[in-house]
Formats: sequence, structure tokens, C-alpha cells
Amino acid sequence: MTGTLDDVADPGVLPATRPERLVGLLERWRYAFLALTVLVTIGLGAVGLGVFGKLSGGGWTPADSESARADAMLREHFRSGSPDLVLLVDAPGSVDEPRAAAAGRRLTERLRADPRVQHLDSYWPQGDPALVSRDRGTALISLRLLGGEREATGTAEDIRRETATGTAPLTATAAGRAVAKRDLEKQSQHDLVRAELIAAPLVLLILVWIFGNVLSALLALSVGGIAVVGTLALLHALTEFTQVSVFAVNLTTALGFGLAIDYGLFIITRHREELAAGRDVRQAVLVSVRTAGRTVFFSALTVTLSMAALLVFPLYFLRSLAYAGMSVAALAGLTAVLVLPVCLLVAGKRVEGRRGPSPSAAGGPNGVGDGSGGGLFYRTARMVMRRPVITVVLVVPVLLCLASPFQRVEFGLSDDRALGVSSPVHRATDVMRDDFDLRSTAMANIVLPGLTSTSSRSPAEYARQVSLTAHVLRVDTATGSYAGGERQAPPAPSSARFSGPSGRWLSVVTDAEPYSVEGGELVRALRAVPAPVPALVGGDAASLVDTKAAVGERLGPAAAIIVLVIFTLLFLFTGSVLVPVKAVLLNLLSLTATFGAIVHVFQDGHLRWLVGDFLVTGTTDTLLPVLMFCITFGVSMDYEMFLLSRIMEEHRRTGDTTSAVAFGLEQTGRLFTAAALVLAIAMAAMATSHLTPLKLLGVGLTLAVVLDATLVRMLLVPAIMKMAGRANWWCPRPLRYVHARFGVSETESRAVV
Repeated sequence: MTGTLDDVADPGVLPATRPERLVGLLERWRYAFLALTVLVTIGLGAVGLGVFGKLSGGGWTPADSESARADAMLREHFRSGSPDLVLLVDAPGSVDEPRAAAAGRRLTERLRADPRVQHLDSYWPQGDPALVSRDRGTALISLRLLGGEREATGTAEDIRRETATGTAPLTATAAGRAVAKRDLEKQSQHDLVRAELIAAPLVLLILVWIFGNVLSALLALSVGGIAVVGTLALLHALTEFTQVSVFAVNLTTALGFGLAIDYGLFIITRHREELAAGRDVRQAVLVSVRTAGRTVFFSALTVTLSMAALLVFPLYFLRSLAYAGMSVAALAGLTAVLVLPVCLLVAGKRVEGRRGPSPSAAGGPNGVGDGSGGGLFYRTARMVMRRPVITVVLVVPVLLCLASPFQRVEFGLSDDRALGVSSPVHRATDVMRDDFDLRSTAMANIVLPGLTSTSSRSPAEYARQVSLTAHVLRVDTATGSYAGGERQAPPAPSSARFSGPSGRWLSVVTDAEPYSVEGGELVRALRAVPAPVPALVGGDAASLVDTKAAVGERLGPAAAIIVLVIFTLLFLFTGSVLVPVKAVLLNLLSLTATFGAIVHVFQDGHLRWLVGDFLVTGTTDTLLPVLMFCITFGVSMDYEMFLLSRIMEEHRRTGDTTSAVAFGLEQTGRLFTAAALVLAIAMAAMATSHLTPLKLLGVGLTLAVVLDATLVRMLLVPAIMKMAGRANWWCPRPLRYVHARFGVSETESRAVV
């Protein structure tokens, strides 16, 4: 079939539209456009590779929080605070044996002379009992390093390598936040490669099976590749202005390939339907861009704006993931509606394969069937709508049962245990927890900026009051040590480190685990003790309290942004008020079920045989449910929009909601099931990571996608739309004018998939 678009008197093809002008332009310059795309992609790939050396492993606590300011003051003004690197030095017998002690002193002096070391505390030669294990077989050397996070991480890696040999008869292993961040980055990159080696061939096989055509499968994959490469280049550029989390790259690849392949799948499938219906290549591309392309645009916009909600949180971990998610969703959408049509124009009819669309899918020239298809999805929809109340009564309790463990969630933050059982850093840190005095592992810090010896209020009285707080074992200060309200020891020679020109600080030894309920109560109690000057309480427990407070304060605005975005876009897409409300409520239900399953598995430690081994801490990372909330709400709208588009198409044709829902599910069921499978594989590949946060995120998003594509789309959506009947399409008069002015018109939205 040849001819121009103007020759077609079919109402399915609208003349003189922007999509027609776009396709005409792309066709005219298709070879130049493809060459430019290849060159730009290669250039972006070269830039994107540089991002791997510039990523950061932190960002869990607000930079302007009280705990962060306390830690910064300790480091800058007192040369104290949490060490960047801790060396656990093992001796064949006792660390006090002459040969071991001599080697320990040599190692200490060697490290003290290193210009990259800001401050060092060592068991040798003073013999501090806090720095030796109970069996006296292991001693600690703690170091604070010069420079920012990136410089300290590099220095720590160098020192770890340098002390791995040449310390006989001692052996040194490394712990501390700097080496933990370096190992986090290395493991993240290793897991990224493994995930892609797992996901890429599986996705390609599924696409070849769906299309029956290798070229179509490769075109869909290419959309994902361009989106991921472009996002990596953007992340590299962002590292020059802000810190970017190591997890941003993993999210980019998983979400990028998942979304982009979904978008490519939708457009290529529609293009093949139009070819099967008798259109020529150019006409098929035009209809695909104007219909499926329009829905891809709305879907990508929804995901982009949902991820933008993460920007309200003052944590660069979440903000860098927001940049990654927004970029990859936007690039996936743009690539699908700009680059993919050019590829289809060049490929011609070679994208056709053995697996064409079903007769009901192809329908007539407009892609509209008669609504009487008898496929699996059609029969499922009809069965559900015969007993909609029973379906809701059976399915909703299942989701509520999955959600029930979320009632006992205990929030924490990731630490060395996120690296996994086999991590040397975790094993070394576990030795510190188990074999050393609490003074070296369970501490809070209180900074009193501006307090001097001439201050009117006594710092000793304040220290005494702090020592009376529950879970406080001892308070070390410049005036001595206090416990239970009494001074236990006079000032020691090392007590001078607790004072300086910028003020004083107190070291609080506790028996409360930092990421526990008791740890949070302790921080709040310490902050409530009247201080001679405004005090800053720091430490791991304080960091958790500040992070939870920051997330709690901004969770409402973030959720409001997402709900408003989804409601607005779905309203503009459908012209209905009830449909967006239904979509938001069903998303909340399935997402809560996912959160409950995450608590059951990762917090309580069940089903480790299924998801892979990890360390159970008894807590759930505070930030990951927030991230999952934003991603899942955006991604679930993919399937909602593609299903609704066909339902609306049939409803406009027949005016019957029941047949429209059955038609829509039959037309899109196989498509969004395949798309969900592709996205689930991409997320499940991320779940193979040895890093607990990535494993949790991968498992959670996989489960969310599966629940959405099965229980929600196939069962609850048909049942609720049947129960609502004509109310599905109700819209108050004022909003009708809004939709008529800004929404998708009836003719423009025909056959969107």
C-alpha cells in the first residue's frame, strides 16, 4: 500500500496534526537523525563512564541537621568524632607481648607520620583499655583523615592496602565508614554488571518471544540503552555540583531498561497492528506516534513528576535518586517517541514477525475490534464482572493480609551490615561490637559551641545531669568522668581534647543500640537536658532521629505532590473524577501490601532462602519505603493509562462500560503483562545484589509490579469499574470545561495503545 496520508479518508488518521508534521520531519531527515543519534549516544557513553569514580556512599542524614552539625564541629574544631578508618590489629597471642607491642608501636608511628592523617588514637603505647579486646588478642587504631568524603575514602583504601602487609607478626583488617563507603561503591558496580548480565539476555528472549522478530526486540532494547547512557552522562555532570549516591546508577539501569523497553513494546506493538490492518509504514508510524506515543508521553511525564517528589527531602541520597529517576524516565519517553519512530521508518515492514496481533487486536483499519473477543483476558474480565463484589471481598483481604506486618515496622539506617555477610568490613565491625568494651562502640557526642572556662554556667553540673539520663553509663568531659550523677575520675591527661577555643564537647557512653527504640529515646532525653549553651547532640542514634524527623516532616508534601500529579494527569487523560481516585486508592492498597511483605522478609528475616542471604538487623531502612513509594506510584500509571486508553476507546464506540472494560483488558492484557514481566525481571536482577538496600529495593519493586499487573489490573480494576457503572465517567460541570480546554480530546485519544 502506497500513497500519502492525505489520501486516507479514514477518521483514524487526522490530517495536519502536530504528530503528522513530526513524522513528516523525521521521515525527511531519518538517516541524518539516526546518524546524529548514534554519534550523540557514543559521546554520552564516553562521558557517562566517568561517573563511577565520582559517586558517594552516604547522604542518609540531612546536612543541616543537629547531628550533622555536631559531627562537623567535632571534626573541624576538636579533631574528634567518629573515625574514618579503624584498623583491627590481631596478634598471635596477646597484643602486650614484647614483639607484638613493638610492631604495634612501629605501625602507630608510621601512620601518625602520614600527612593524610588528621588524628590518630592507638592502643600503643598508652594502653587505653577501650582500644583492646576482652581477650587482649586484638587492638584498635582509629584514624580521622584529611579531606572531604571522596579524598578520605581514597586515603582509607590506600592505608588498608599498605597495612595488609609488612606488619608481622601482626595482621590488620579495616573497618570504619570510609572503607565501608569504598566497598559499597565497589560492590554496587559489581552487582550492576551481574544484574545486567542476568537481565539483558532474559529480556531479549522475552521480547523475541513476544514479537517473533529479533529486529523488533533489538529496537525495544535500544530505547533502554539510549535512556540509560544519557542518564549516566547527566549524573556525571551532576557530580560537579552535588553529591550523587552510588545507588543512582543501579536505579538508572533497572528503571531505565524497564520503562524504556515497556514504552518501546507499546509503540512497536501498535505499529505492527497498524501494518497488519493494511496501513503502509508511514501511516502506521503516524498512528503509533499519535496514539501509543501520546500515552507514552503521559506515562513518562507521570513517572518523572512522581520521582520529582523526592526532591522535597533534604537528603542527597534521595535527591540523587530523584535526578536519576527523572532523567531516565524523561529520556525513555523522548527516545520512544522520537528515535524509535525513525527506526521504524527505516526498518519498514521488517519489524513484522511470526507473532502478529490477534484478530481482535488488529480489528479494522482503526484498530477497533468488535469487543467480543474470547481470549483469556476477556474471559477473566467477564468472570470478574459477573461477581464484582465477591471479587473485591476476596482480593482486598489478601492485600490487607500482606500489608499487616507493616504495623510493626521499626525504622533504622543502613550501616556496615548492608554490605552482607561476606564483607570483610562487616566482619571486622562485628568483632568490634562483640569483643570490645561498649566505650568504643556505643557513644553519643554532645557539642557545646562557644562554652569556655569563663562561662557563667558550670559544664560540670551539666555533665552530672547528663550522667543521670537513662541508658547513660558514663560521661567523659574536660573536668573528669561522671556516672550516676557523681564524678568517678578526675581529669586525665587526655581530657584536654574535650575543650578548645570553639567550645567544649562531652563523650556519652551508653548501653543503647544506636538504631533502637532506646537509642532514639536517649537522644530525645539528652536534648531535653538544660545546657549552659545551646547543645548539639550527635552520633549514630542522633542521625537516625534527625533523618526520621526530616522524612516525617516532608512525607506529607511529597505524597501530596504525587497524588496531585496522578490525579491531574489521569483527569486530563480521561476526563473522569472517579477513575483517578480509584487509581490512587488501589495504588495505596497494593503499595502497603508491598511494604508489609518487605517488613516480613527483611526486618523479620523470613524467606531468606527465596530472596538470597542478607543480615537481619530488626529494622527497615527509613529511606527505602519513601523511594519505593515514589517509583511505584509512577510506574503503576503505565499500566493504568494503557488499560484505560482502550477502555475509553470502546466506551466511546458502544457506551457500554461492561463491554468496554472486557475489550480493554483483552486488548492490553497480554501487552501489559509482558511489559510487567520485563520490568519485574529488571527489578529482580537488582535483587540479586549482595547489598541489602539494593536487594530490598529490587524485591519490593518486583513484588509491587507483580501485584499491580495481576491482582489490581486484572481483578480489582474490572470489578470496581463494573460496580461504578456510569459513574466511572462522571465529571462536574466546571471540570468539564477544564478538560475540554487542557485535556486529551476524544478524537485525539482514540486507540491510544
